[in-house]
Amino acid sequence: MFANLRQSISDWIFRASFPEAPPVTLVQRRIFILPSQQGYLFAFVLLLLLVGSINYNLSLGYLLTFLLMSMGAVAMLHTWRNLAHLRLRPGRCDPVFAGDFAHFNVSVETPSQTRFAIAIRRRGEEAIYADVVPGETSGISIPVATRRRGVLRSGRLEVFTRYPVGFFHAWSYIDFGLTAVVYPKPDPFAGSPPAQSRSMSEEGIPVPGEEEFNMLRAYRAGDPPRQIAWKALARERGLLTKEFSAMASSELWIDWEEARAADLESRLSVLAHWVLQAESFGQSYGLRIPGTVVPPNRGDLHRARCLEALALFDNPAASDQP
Repeated sequence: MFANLRQSISDWIFRASFPEAPPVTLVQRRIFILPSQQGYLFAFVLLLLLVGSINYNLSLGYLLTFLLMSMGAVAMLHTWRNLAHLRLRPGRCDPVFAGDFAHFNVSVETPSQTRFAIAIRRRGEEAIYADVVPGETSGISIPVATRRRGVLRSGRLEVFTRYPVGFFHAWSYIDFGLTAVVYPKPDPFAGSPPAQSRSMSEEGIPVPGEEEFNMLRAYRAGDPPRQIAWKALARERGLLTKEFSAMASSELWIDWEEARAADLESRLSVLAHWVLQAESFGQSYGLRIPGTVVPPNRGDLHRARCLEALALFDNPAASDQP
């Protein structure tokens, strides 16, 4: 109930409509403070002590009541000061695959004394805590579970603290417009991409297949018995598995039409797996999907470009994810 009250008050007061330019400094007008649940309980106890002292005319009761009240006021000041004048900057948000955790990174600096138990959270999710030391930049990474491909927005982030005694909750909001690209989850059962050449003049390179013997490798659980090198086992060389290969062009096209799947998301998962496979082969590959053609290339940047094209397919606008 108290958390909902704080949320309603801050939503009414703090209505920033656009992402903010870094760095953001938490000045006085940006910080809100209200008693926490423990703070309201503490105030109720003080009220009981005051009523009892008045009713029985207890001098020591008055002394204890006002002493605790003054300590609560000092605690409120320290809670506010723990958050005041912090500087925050956005960090890098790396792409992830659907089903993994995206991490929104925020760096925090303090111009003066050490700040304890500074927390940042996305609305409705767990908070991440850190101590901020003068002269150092503390990075806070907010993990967010992803459920589908596309663009994940961080939305408005809450920065708060309850230090030192937990009687007060001081908070502010930041919105850097952080986003993370969520790739389709690769289908592990998609197999290898079809070895179809679009450049017949180029020399072929080996890719996984069943045509020619390639090498012996260590046995892995699940390898079919027909591929086990029984002769090597008889020679006491250990349990080995025969690996075969096929020859493919050094330029491969990963084509929308080649991926057979029941629905759109399953097809994109197959294509994502093929992109990873082609990159692991060290093969130059391109991507063809409706509306987008990525020319053949290879390397981490090319891999990211292909996976991003799959993540944003038929999804031109960024969307929030639960």
